[in-house]
Amino acid sequence: MNIASQIATDLKISTRQVESVLELLDEGCTIPFLARYRKERTGGLDEEQLRQVAALKTSLEALESRRQAILKSLEERQLLSPELQRAVLAADNLTILEDIYLPHRPKRKTRASAARELGLEPLARKLVAQPGGPPPQQVASEFVGEGVESVDKALAGARDIVAEWAAEDPEVRATVRAKAMRFGRLLAGLKKGADDPKQTYRAYYDFSAPVSRIQPHQVLAIDRGEREKVLKVGLELAESDWREPMQRKFRPKSHSPWSDCLREALEEGAKRLLLPAIEREVRKTLTETAQEHAIAVFATNLESLLLVPPLAERTVLGLDPGFRTGCKVAVVDPTGKLLDTDTIYPHPPQKQHRDSLAKLRRLVERHGVTLVAIGNGTASRETEMLVTELVEGCQGLAYLIVSEAGASVYSASPLARAELPELDVSLRGAVSIARRVLDPLAELIKIDPKSVGVGMYQHDLEESKLDKALAAVVESVVHRVGVELNTASPTLLSHLGGIGPKTAERIVAYRDRHGAFRNRASLLKVQGLGPKAFEQAAGFIRVRDGDNPLDATAIHPESYAVAERVLQLTKGRLESLGVRDLVGQVDCPEPTLTDIVAQLKKPSRDPRLDLPAPILRREVMTLDDLEPGLRLKGTVRNVVDFGAFVDLRV
Repeated sequence: MNIASQIATDLKISTRQVESVLELLDEGCTIPFLARYRKERTGGLDEEQLRQVAALKTSLEALESRRQAILKSLEERQLLSPELQRAVLAADNLTILEDIYLPHRPKRKTRASAARELGLEPLARKLVAQPGGPPPQQVASEFVGEGVESVDKALAGARDIVAEWAAEDPEVRATVRAKAMRFGRLLAGLKKGADDPKQTYRAYYDFSAPVSRIQPHQVLAIDRGEREKVLKVGLELAESDWREPMQRKFRPKSHSPWSDCLREALEEGAKRLLLPAIEREVRKTLTETAQEHAIAVFATNLESLLLVPPLAERTVLGLDPGFRTGCKVAVVDPTGKLLDTDTIYPHPPQKQHRDSLAKLRRLVERHGVTLVAIGNGTASRETEMLVTELVEGCQGLAYLIVSEAGASVYSASPLARAELPELDVSLRGAVSIARRVLDPLAELIKIDPKSVGVGMYQHDLEESKLDKALAAVVESVVHRVGVELNTASPTLLSHLGGIGPKTAERIVAYRDRHGAFRNRASLLKVQGLGPKAFEQAAGFIRVRDGDNPLDATAIHPESYAVAERVLQLTKGRLESLGVRDLVGQVDCPEPTLTDIVAQLKKPSRDPRLDLPAPILRREVMTLDDLEPGLRLKGTVRNVVDFGAFVDLRV
């Protein structure tokens, strides 16, 4: 199999593009680097297309590896006929490949294998051939002997062999599987004696849906209900959908004395072997498809969360609400540096409302707080009522509601202990909430993506696939936004291509020891960061107020000479000159030149600032304030198959 050609066909792109991408990936290039800085080599493929190329390469290599293993196994057991070899080599997916191999795969002892050991395979072949002449009972009598006590046992053994042949026939399996996917129905019901006290699975007590139209969230709910022993699940398939393919393949002859025996063998093969196997395969396919969809939804939601615009240049008071244990308070300056902390008890059982309000006012006045960030967990609404009183008496002060998902996970993490060693674990969550306002990406990157609360059935998903998908989202967003070299945490730096956790720690240690980096090239002085890592990371790193203004842009150092030539030709008047006017005057491919000109026109533009900003509030809205036709602004907290969760703060 030519992997590049197959990928090109599947993705409807040129083989040359695929070959270039595979070559660059083998050289150690990252997806974001290829998408941004190697457009002329990839033909302008975007990140999603590049990831599809990489994923298909992995799956096709797995297919080829399995194919070679099967060929080796068949050859070692002297089962590899020219016809079988052609079929194995022609299989273009794992399902077909496994169907072809199934009849020849070494198995544990089955009824069919036991019958073969008794020498009944010739009788089974006669049963399939349905010859004229003597009836089955007479022919079967010739096989009676040691281990085969009677004609009935001989015929039963022959039927077992034929049943296995029929159930493992690649054509039959492919046809029945296709019919099950197209016409089958997934059934679910309450298991006898099951306990579902909260009626979590009530919607599935008497459930039936076409396999072709069932929704991903329904599949995941049914799977969970079955695992919890609440639901029984099955697949319904019309009898004609399995009987016809079998009869078409084995053709029982109505006039033959063997036909009834053959039909019995086929029915046995279907009900005992084929249909249970097809049900397992269909349900596995449904689950895999549903999980892939859920992972995609999770990834999309995570991307939206990481791309929330920062509210920079503000002093923020973070509030982690609570009842009995109080509300934790933390104040951070515009750089995220911790200025002050406290704990207030405005809610039951303490009800120290007036004292709590006074403490908050003192903190606001002492540090010049301009924004209050309230976590959206327990006691959030009650805390919001308190903050509106605070805002009323403080001009220029506003508040917003922040998702506190993952804040407790961060608080107890080694990273939080390293960043805030003197602070009690209960107060670290308030610091995280405050910092999420200043730079959501920089703060959320410190938390396991699975803990940010934007998934659907995330605990039911295959962890390795989920981790891989979410890591790709984090990688993509970090590279899209860029990283401030002189303020970035080791965690943020570690997500850059070519820079892992250890190198990120070394970069920060170098920065602490030698002071702020003056230019990108200084990165090469960091131990363990070589030319390849620098090539992959440099364009995504920003150095503000350094030696070279280009270091604050997304222009790669390898293109600085081109950028300087463009500035020289245009004398700084970029708006008046198009890229096509420059093509003949600058030795640079047009895609790269286009990006360079765009960066020179709008240097250091944060892509997050083009998105809707977080909603700032000064007062609480109640149900009494609502009226027909009123338009409200809200924050989308989560998007799933069956709707979006929008926080209107009403």
